[in-house]
Amino acid sequence: MIHTEKYTLITFYKFVDVADPKKEVEDHLLYCRGIGMKGRIYIGTEGISSTVTCNEGQLAAYKLYLANHELFNNPDDFDIKATPVDSHKFPRMAVKHREEIVALGQKFTKKEIDEAGNRMEIEEFKDLIDNGNPDDYVILDMRNNHEYKLGHFKNAIPANTMSFRELDKVIDDYKKDFWDKKIISYCTGGIRCEKSTVMLQKAGLKNTYQLDGGVVKYINTFNDGNWEGNLYVFDDRVSDHVGDEETHTTVGECNYTGEKTDHCENCRYSHCNARLIADPKEYKKHFGFCSSECAEKGKNTGHVKHSDFDPMQYKLERAKIKVKPELESEIMSKIKAHIEENLAWVEFNHKDSQKEDFIMD
Repeated sequence: MIHTEKYTLITFYKFVDVADPKKEVEDHLLYCRGIGMKGRIYIGTEGISSTVTCNEGQLAAYKLYLANHELFNNPDDFDIKATPVDSHKFPRMAVKHREEIVALGQKFTKKEIDEAGNRMEIEEFKDLIDNGNPDDYVILDMRNNHEYKLGHFKNAIPANTMSFRELDKVIDDYKKDFWDKKIISYCTGGIRCEKSTVMLQKAGLKNTYQLDGGVVKYINTFNDGNWEGNLYVFDDRVSDHVGDEETHTTVGECNYTGEKTDHCENCRYSHCNARLIADPKEYKKHFGFCSSECAEKGKNTGHVKHSDFDPMQYKLERAKIKVKPELESEIMSKIKAHIEENLAWVEFNHKDSQKEDFIMD
């Protein structure tokens, strides 16, 4: 009998005051690399945010390490937000120091996070969607717009806020529009809403709640169709299928045609790199550019990311120019002709780059 190794994707965070985050980064990286884990961890004065993949042995070792850590022990929902995967979903192990463990533009202490509170359990949230009156509440999706477009909770609306500065601008609108409603905010794992809830409550919106554990905890517990579409995730899966043939719905719309799709890609023009929802055939047909602007810039600069469907090695071609500048005209003409040939008779739905101005991660 062939043994198939099992892998798990772990996503957790813990707000805790860290006096020396750079030392914690060094210690954490040494341990995680030593046991062979792969993923991305941020540590700052606010605490820790971790998304990693482990095999069974690595998972047991990491849980033991955290259990004995004076700062990072007992993170909430460690097991319930764990997701089975078929392999490692990150190319390497990275542990980095960040001023904010989730970059939203403002730091908060553990005390401020704890005092905001108002966590709504997933069971109460489910009952609200299933049996509540939508006129009595509003569900705010605090993620990036491209994440919302790929999938979201039933009845949810995009907060359309990319930073705390923008959130500050719309708080007066929230007070005017939602003053008599229960406001529930959610994000992928819960971390963004921990911070946004602090700001909303400080502004006087006391009837504000955050979904405890975020989307991951909910969909790992319930398969009820209340989540519509796929879930945007920050690992090699990118677009994670939610539900089964009875409960899954597709809400994403192709960047090129507007047709429904769950597939997600990035614009191949390197300086754009927009995250876009795109049918695989249409993405290939449009050579991976999100807009006519990016296609034009790509063919004129050669700053195009490699893809399996395109044999041109743009990075290597640009490297040749650095070694022999006299070849620049010849090489750039070749790149331009190659892209023009593949885009002959292709029309773009968008004239301008589809990159969002600010991306939360």
